[in-house]
Amino acid sequence: MKCIIVGAGDFNAAAFNSSDGDYIIAADGGFDYLMGIGCTPDLVIGDFDSSDGVPDHPNIIKLDKTKDDTDMIAAVNIGLNRGYREFHLYGATGGRLDHTLANIQTVAYLSKKQCSAYIYGNDCIITALTNGTITFDKSYTGIISIFSHDTSVTGVTLTGLKYPLSGVTLTNNFPLGISNEFTHAEASVTVIHGTVIILYLNKEIL
Repeated sequence: MKCIIVGAGDFNAAAFNSSDGDYIIAADGGFDYLMGIGCTPDLVIGDFDSSDGVPDHPNIIKLDKTKDDTDMIAAVNIGLNRGYREFHLYGATGGRLDHTLANIQTVAYLSKKQCSAYIYGNDCIITALTNGTITFDKSYTGIISIFSHDTSVTGVTLTGLKYPLSGVTLTNNFPLGISNEFTHAEASVTVIHGTVIILYLNKEIL
């Protein structure tokens, strides 16, 4: 089971996927997106500054507009408190660049808590990896980029990609990992110490 959160950014309905048992949260204006595809969320949360007021829903958490947490991170923390370890975020890119960057930080936040988290944009999926390995099967095509989220990330190894790396250090002030490519082979990204942000083609748009 996974926690699905839909925010008020650009919503890729073609990529949206839920199963029985998933916990679905609408973060502010994400409620309208879910209603548009006939999906009723389990919970609605937000300060409702990106919607036409508080929606009609039995489970609503109304946040103050003056707060430290974004609506998305507030929704994530509810999922964490409910014990979820896998998060899928929609409506988390596009619009204001600062919100997109905040949501990328959110997947890094989850990764550092040993959770898996994915942002589904219009043309890519964004995830984070901390002290571990992520693998891709042969069906993946196109571009994959890897960025250091920490000041430095050590022991970065890339296999099965056009430009392999073995045990290198990436830093957050030089984009060494941008524009790599899948090669129709099984591929992997491994990090020994630190957190990287990974962007790759959203297969749902192919």
